[in-house]
Amino acid sequence: MKRTVYVFSGGQLKREGNTIVLISEDDKRVIPVEAISEICVFSEITLNKRLLEFLTQKKVILHFFNHYGYYVGTYYPREYMNSGLIVLKQVEHFLNPSLRLGLARSFVYGAIANMLFVLRVYSSRGCCLENQIRAIEDKLSEINTAREIPSLMSVEGAAREIYYSAFDEIIGDPDFSFEVRSRRPPANRLNALISFGNSLLYSTVLSEIYRTHLDPRIGYLHETNQRSFTLNLDLAEIFKPIIVDRVIFSLLNRREIKANDFREDLGGIYMLEKGMRKFIKAYEERLSETIKHKRLRRKVSYRRLIRLECYKIYKHILMDEVYTPFVRTR
Repeated sequence: MKRTVYVFSGGQLKREGNTIVLISEDDKRVIPVEAISEICVFSEITLNKRLLEFLTQKKVILHFFNHYGYYVGTYYPREYMNSGLIVLKQVEHFLNPSLRLGLARSFVYGAIANMLFVLRVYSSRGCCLENQIRAIEDKLSEINTAREIPSLMSVEGAAREIYYSAFDEIIGDPDFSFEVRSRRPPANRLNALISFGNSLLYSTVLSEIYRTHLDPRIGYLHETNQRSFTLNLDLAEIFKPIIVDRVIFSLLNRREIKANDFREDLGGIYMLEKGMRKFIKAYEERLSETIKHKRLRRKVSYRRLIRLECYKIYKHILMDEVYTPFVRTR
């Protein structure tokens, strides 16, 4: 599988012959275009139309993140697997309240069930999480009684609040206490880690959607409005607990991320570049990690699981097969 390139050096990103180069003040880095699927830019770079044409030709996506590690936007090359039929079916499922609610329920079920999986893993390792597990199990039963998207999102939000309340027990480090979920700006180091990891996951899911017939602008749980992409937000909910949160717990429990990997700025706490690099390394390792897929009866990576989830949505909207979200059970 092609890899993701992360750019932290400022300079000029340009096409040079049949490859891409990053030219900084004292370095020139060659990025073999045939070996990459996406580029994530965290620094100040300049680029030109010739490069964008080349990226389009090679189907390479360019994601941009700001100075604080937040996702800013994407250069999304011209669709090459677009299908009028799929767009029509996606719209049909969005405009039909019953069909939309059905898909949204599946996303919420997948998200909450994977939160439960993570809590049970750490409970089996000695963490005292029985109260949170019982409370989230109760939330599962509320999914089918929610009759509208806002009430469904309320169920998911309440479950996630309970789930986050378990983080202090799992991490056990006063330097990374949870307190309350805060986003812009993150009020503490743990919130900075969660926000950064979620930003990475949104871009990863978007890249996987690009390689299918699906249109990422049409989501079902998150409102399809003036926002560019929403289907990636829907799918990311399922994978946050088992990818982003597991990366955070591993980094903190192994003491790889420390308090000096963060800084205060504009009333918030943000990761330094050295912290982002540590996180990205662990994140890429997690995406490459394989698990046994029950249905396929072979090992697949987490990145591949995200692509498979897209294909399941594709079959669902064509009425070929009812969508069931991926849930880790062991």
